[in-house]
Parts: sequence; C-alpha cells; structure tokens
Amino acid sequence: MSYSRTLLPSAIAILLSVAACGGDSDPAGGVPPLPAGRWIAGDLHTHTTQSADADVSQTLDKVLAKSFTTYGLDWMALSNHLRVSTRDALGAPLAAPIPMSIGAERYEIPRVQALQATGTYADKLIFSGFEWDMPTHDHIGIGLFDGADKLSTSTRGMKEFEYLFTTRDAAMFDAADVAAWKGKYGEARYNRTAADALQAINWLKQNYPETSYAVINHPSRNKGSYSIADFRAFNDAAPNIMFAIEGMVGNQMEPDRGGYTAAYTDDNALLRVYGGVDYVVAKLGGPWDALLGEGRRIWNLTDSDTHFKIVGGNSSGYFPGEYAKNYVFNGAQGAPLAKDLLAGLRSGKMFSTYGDLINALDFNLASKDDRKEMGGELKVASGEKVTITIRFRSPAKNNYEKPVDSGVAASVKPVVDHVDLIVGDVGAKAAAGTPAYHVAANASTRVLKRFTSADWKLGADGYYSVSYETTATKNQYFRLRGTNLGTDVAGLTQGGEPLADQRTGTTDSTQRFNDINDRNYRSLWFYANPVFLTLR
Repeated sequence: MSYSRTLLPSAIAILLSVAACGGDSDPAGGVPPLPAGRWIAGDLHTHTTQSADADVSQTLDKVLAKSFTTYGLDWMALSNHLRVSTRDALGAPLAAPIPMSIGAERYEIPRVQALQATGTYADKLIFSGFEWDMPTHDHIGIGLFDGADKLSTSTRGMKEFEYLFTTRDAAMFDAADVAAWKGKYGEARYNRTAADALQAINWLKQNYPETSYAVINHPSRNKGSYSIADFRAFNDAAPNIMFAIEGMVGNQMEPDRGGYTAAYTDDNALLRVYGGVDYVVAKLGGPWDALLGEGRRIWNLTDSDTHFKIVGGNSSGYFPGEYAKNYVFNGAQGAPLAKDLLAGLRSGKMFSTYGDLINALDFNLASKDDRKEMGGELKVASGEKVTITIRFRSPAKNNYEKPVDSGVAASVKPVVDHVDLIVGDVGAKAAAGTPAYHVAANASTRVLKRFTSADWKLGADGYYSVSYETTATKNQYFRLRGTNLGTDVAGLTQGGEPLADQRTGTTDSTQRFNDINDRNYRSLWFYANPVFLTLR
C-alpha cells in the first residue's frame, strides 16, 4: 500500500489560528475554545538504589537531579521493585533487608520531603509508587494515594499490598499491622496464581477506586507474560485503574533495545520492539488497536525504567527525561498535584515521545459545534463533516550527546519526517468467555493519511499545522504516530511501518555504548492517544 506525499486536496485545510494550549475559539463559531493549561512532562517507571537490580550509584538524589535539574521533568513516580530493600535512599547498606514499602516510608519519602521543604524541587511532583512482580505475568507499575484535595502516597496501602500480594515474610512487618491484616483477610495471601493477580486489581478498586493506577510494564518482554485476554480482564475489573500500557518501553541503552532479549527468530516477532516500541502498540492493527476497537479507554505510555545508564562494561537505560517523556495536559495552575496528574493520565489527553521528537501536540476532532481532544469522544450525526486538526512543535535540540555520556551536546534538532493519521472501526466490547476475548487484532485499522512537510505549514508560534476533513459514517477512533525516519529506511522502516530492532552487540564496550546511543537517536518516534468518533 502506498500513501501520497503530494499536496493535500482542497478538502483539507491548513489551520493556522488555533492556539497552542487553548483559549482561542474556532473562527467559524460554535466550537468551544481549547482549554487553557500546559503540557507537563514526566516518567512513571523509575528505580533508585533501593531496587537491588539498580546500581549502588543510582541514589535517590542522583535520580532526582538528573530528572529535574538536567532534563527538566515536571513530575515523576519513584517505582522501586516491590521486593526487599537492602540499601537506603543514598545507597548505604542496611543491617538487614526490609520490605520495599517500609523502605519507601523510612527513607525515600522523608528524603523527598526534606528536599522540597528547603525549596529544592518544590515546584515538582514527586511521589512513590512501586513495580510489582505480578504472579504468572510480569511487571505492573502501581501508585496509590490517600487524601482528599492534595493526594499523597499511601504508605499504609503500600505495606498492606506488599503483605497481601507478595511472598514477603510476615515477620518483616510491624506485628500490629500483621494482626490487623489477618483480622481482615484471615490467613489468606494472594501471590501465586493468575486469579491472585486479578485479585490485586480488584483490591485496588475496593480500596483506592479513585486514587490508584495500575500500568502494564514492558508487556511483551517475556514470552507468555500477558495475553490480550489478560488486558481485557484487568480493564473489565477496574477500567478507572488499569487504563494504560507501557508501549514505549524503557531500557533503551541495552544492546537488545528495551531489554527484549528473546532469540531473533521469525516466530518471536511478537516479542520484539519496533522503533523501540513494544509490538502491542507498534503493530498497526495489533493488540492496542484491538482494544481501542472495542472502545476501551486504554492509553499508551513511555518510561525510562532507569536502573543505571553506563556502569563498567554494561549499559541499561537513560535517566528519566533524557530520552523518553510522557506529556500530560494539566489545566490547573501552579505546581502539578497528584490529583491533577492522575486525572490527566486517566483522561488520555497525553502523548509520548523518544528523543524529544516533539514537545507539544494539539490533536483534536471538531464538528460544527463541538471539539474533542486526545482521550475524548466526539458525538456527531451520520453524514456530518468532521475536521481533524494536528499541530505539533519540536524543540531546538534534543539530549543527544556524542560521545555518549560525555556532556558534549551533538546539538541535533529533531525533525519530524512524517505523521500518520491512523483510523480504526469501533464495535462491541468483547465478552469474557467468548472467542472474541482472545482476538488480538483489528482488521479495520489503517493509515488514513500520511502527512509530510509538503502538507503542513509552520506558523509564527513554532507549530506545524495541518488538518483533514472527513465524513462521519461509523463509530471510529483516530490516533497518531510520527517519526524522524523516512518510509523506507534500510533495516528500520518498510512502507512506513517500523521494523524490529536488531541487537547492537559491538565487542568493545565504549564503541558499543556509542553505537547503542546512535541507534536510538537515529530512530525516534512519538505516539498520541486516540480521539473517538461516535454516531449519535
């Protein structure tokens, strides 16, 4: 299939007057203005030295400084493994291992609070979550909060979760807490079966229905970790909590991009990353499109999964904000709060990017009297005209260094080669126990239009703008992806589709680190969450 790179037909208009972050109404009248606010960048999946598989040098202070001072993030979840901690937040060894939840309560949270109390990172949102080894599956990132208006990490909930859903020895917890938990659950603990995994999602729904999230991490890294039926079951159990998949994975500095180390064979195609993106999201018409095709509000995210960057002869991942960023729209004034971030994540009004390919995006669908943005649903009559607007901006340069980790900026400005407008049909939600529950494809999904520099215009505000007019005839969703790559780049893209990333295994360590870094900055992508179109 080929896509035109010529100028757009007359049905497509270039819109230059829409404001970057809202506030201006449509000149035609009737359409509500875009909301005022700003994009806030952050990372939900990070590790410090309190995770045993992070390097001892990966102290909390170092991660915070890299994330906020060096790379300019606005928010971050500290999400150490829900295992035992053997070091404190500054890397000092503990006399004896302790549960991670207690480590967060005793070391991590007080250190963040102390820094912010002195004004350091006072304008940043920093909270503690955790990464749980989900029984029979893989990792899932969880955050849970207490409070009404200004949410804070629930250490009470973290400890109860760790007791109930891991094999941690009960003697490692406070005896009074254990007695209270046994009073609620008896001797029951849920840490071995797939039913136990689902029980954890239900526990979040019962205890933190409006103030928790559960994000599937690196879904295809290990064979058999998750099936499409698992995603559906988690989302069915708690759609307000399990609403995102880490499709744009971390660990990008590993020789196997993303840490996806399955053998490079044809039958492992589902266990690969494509332009650094998990098959679940990267495959056009694949699992993510199957979920969206049921109208499920399940969004894509990216994260660093930072453990260390380069230590000795090994490399793992970039620091938070260095290579991968999630941009969430925040309509509130001042420093972001946990409740605002949670609402933004849940809304789906966000996009994710590698290598700062873009740093702002307005993507919306508008009828004659309404407009909806990413995560939203535009309801129109059959036959009604709908205008799809895409506006994006790229920074003056990204964080590419050459040599890697040298502090010497390559001063490369990221340039978008093309943006794909992808459409898929929306039908009925698959029911548990039916064959449809196991279908991981959406045959209707396709690239509706591929836009290039021949199509968009650069405005005085630094935004590239293009729009496309369509007629509503069925229930559909529209989503975006963009890249700095051409449509046919040997080893990287074919017909516009990303190819599976190959291992970078240069023998010499220093050369390998540079080759990996060059590989990653050569192949940049962004993915935007969908807007739904529904016939009323």
